[in-house]
Amino acid sequence: MVNVSELAIKNIGKVLNDPARPMKERFRALFSLRNLGGETSIECISECFKDESVLLKHELAYCLGQMQDKRAIPVLRSVLEDTKQDPIVRHEAGEALGAIGDPNLQEILEKYQNDPAIEVAETCQIALQRLNWIAKGSDKDDNLSRSLYNSIDPAPPSAETNVENLKKTLMDETKTLFERYRAMFTLRNLSTTESIDALGQGLKASSALFRHEVAFVFGQMQDERTVPYLKQTLEDINEHEMVRHEAAEALGSVATDECIEVLKRYLNDPRPVVRESCEVALDMSEYENSPEFQYANTLLTVNA
Repeated sequence: MVNVSELAIKNIGKVLNDPARPMKERFRALFSLRNLGGETSIECISECFKDESVLLKHELAYCLGQMQDKRAIPVLRSVLEDTKQDPIVRHEAGEALGAIGDPNLQEILEKYQNDPAIEVAETCQIALQRLNWIAKGSDKDDNLSRSLYNSIDPAPPSAETNVENLKKTLMDETKTLFERYRAMFTLRNLSTTESIDALGQGLKASSALFRHEVAFVFGQMQDERTVPYLKQTLEDINEHEMVRHEAAEALGSVATDECIEVLKRYLNDPRPVVRESCEVALDMSEYENSPEFQYANTLLTVNA
């Protein structure tokens, strides 16, 4: 990473915090700050939680969690505790706290594991189980803790490799979400037609949080075999907006002509989270089809 001055980081922060800027530019600024890390980047990201965009605030929380910097804990706690924030944003703050993995977070996660917003409650339950998994030292097993996608996942993959067995766990609603997430991330890592089809069945699960995670995983995979599932999810106007938004962003990551055509159709969706996701996804797809080395590269070169 190039050395970037404090002033340059703050200038990127100004782009992120400027509501007059297109959402795609603000997202690029956010990812630049995430990649740069450090206290000033965290301050710039934290300042943006006063914005009106649910999509952007949800992404702020995600990025803070991926940075795994304990200095982000106070703002994430305050977002989780703020019942005026949309459940989509609060859920992501809970997941981010789980990603940071500090054992001192157990108390707040326990407090919200029965939150009235089901997305928040389920997220905190998964985050608590991740903390317990870390406490047992299981995160020291590189085969289980290291993501193939350079991400901090809400749950580690399991040691199981049989797709049928994993699919049974994935769809078994008597099991904990943590166990089912482990099956999900294992199926992602296998990346076969059979494992993709098994994940596609996960989009029929009763939990919107679970369905949204399947769509997110498909976005990580960037595999054309996932497109029929993602397309059907985005086109379902009765689906939860957090699931549709994740399907839109995943389509932007896959970035085929078919994906771009579908995304353009939903640029004026009545739900802000969905239409903003389509705008950002189209920008991502443009990047995927360009020679740019890094999605957030432009801002870094301009402000370095």
